[in-house]
Amino acid sequence: MRGRPTIYEDSNIIKKAQEVFWQKGYSATSLSDLQKATGAGAGSFYNTFKGGKKEVFQKAVQERRLAFTSFQNELSNSESPLELIKDFFRSIAKADQNEHLKGCIIANTVVEMTFIDEDLESSAVQILKEVEQMFTEVIKSEQLKGTIKTKTAPEILGKYLITFWCGLNTLRRMYPDENVLKDQIEMQLAVIS
Repeated sequence: MRGRPTIYEDSNIIKKAQEVFWQKGYSATSLSDLQKATGAGAGSFYNTFKGGKKEVFQKAVQERRLAFTSFQNELSNSESPLELIKDFFRSIAKADQNEHLKGCIIANTVVEMTFIDEDLESSAVQILKEVEQMFTEVIKSEQLKGTIKTKTAPEILGKYLITFWCGLNTLRRMYPDENVLKDQIEMQLAVIS
């Protein structure tokens, strides 16, 4: 007899937990919140996630890394990767109010975990640095092709886009309005034209 399956066999468990963390943050999320969202009992939860809430949070953050890796693959297969990056930013304006209020779980983690949990903070910082590197490489390639007019160093522009991303995730909470966000996004993207 096989026995009871662990709750982690359901790939949706981490995504359900991620949603709670995204809305409440790590510190404000309780075990009870995670159990309610995932449908897991305390025993089953701890048998599956021996590292407790922190392990679940780390797995939730890694889910976002998978999304980043997927986007990175799209860029490498695209004939116009810079336009793909611009379209990504433009798509933020069209998100619904709930998405605006959630912001970015990775940027949220950097802010929340500074001075609280160095491991969680550095994991989130590393993801943002990888995204920055991806932006830098695309910009460098586009400058070599002559499709970007600016002569600003690609490393500076890569950091600029990360700064823009983190700021945009605050702005969209302040102004969850498509028209306001669209104008701001276009103004910022003009830097990499």
